[in-house]
Amino acid sequence: MPKNMIKSKKMSILIVGASGATGMRLVEELLNRGHDVKAIVRSPDRFPDHLRNHVALDLITASVLKLSDTELKQHVAGCDAIASCLGHNLTFKGLFGKPRRLVTEATQRLCMAVKANKSAAPIKYVLMNTVANRNRDLEEPIPFAQKIMIALLRLFLPPHSDNEQAAEYLRTVIGQNDKAIGWAAVRPSSLIDEDKASEIEVYPSPTRSIVNDGKISRINVGHFMADLITNDELWQQWKGQMPVIYNKGTAYK
Repeated sequence: MPKNMIKSKKMSILIVGASGATGMRLVEELLNRGHDVKAIVRSPDRFPDHLRNHVALDLITASVLKLSDTELKQHVAGCDAIASCLGHNLTFKGLFGKPRRLVTEATQRLCMAVKANKSAAPIKYVLMNTVANRNRDLEEPIPFAQKIMIALLRLFLPPHSDNEQAAEYLRTVIGQNDKAIGWAAVRPSSLIDEDKASEIEVYPSPTRSIVNDGKISRINVGHFMADLITNDELWQQWKGQMPVIYNKGTAYK
């Protein structure tokens, strides 16, 4: 996919999970495009100086699930889009401790805050999800080995179920025709680190098993999420769907 070069109107975007490796890439890309960004983070010090001191970045020091409904409503007010890059830390406490439904509960509460504000125009909600989650609106074939792996992930790794439930909330509760919220759940293939953005491939469903998955750089995930938020043509293409993204050349064996 070519880089999005369409200049969009200035937007206000709220990001949760902004201090993670992918979330920070998304923050930087949106700022580079000239948009206003609010980020709810527990540790602002994780941001490099050039981001932390950016005039268009408002860092809100808080845990998203500990904010009151009134506070969330205030933070959401005036936003054109919300992006979630939330994830569980890869530690024993992060994987098995509380909150076990971090992504799901944040998604639910943020959507409820959007509805409480009664915005004049629909708000975009872009969720960073996982290629290990399937889109139940489509008949996605699942290899037997992957079925076994997913069953084990659900049984032994609570974060996987959390990711599934967050996407299911958007798919089944918000649905396709909600007047307040439109959504897209981005399913990256195996994440890698690269310094520069590159071309990607986007598909409605996975093109290969997670047992032998493709690759996508975190910076490319951030750029694609920024494209969804700022490019209305791309948004209309993937609204209400769960696009799977790969670095170019890795979508097939």
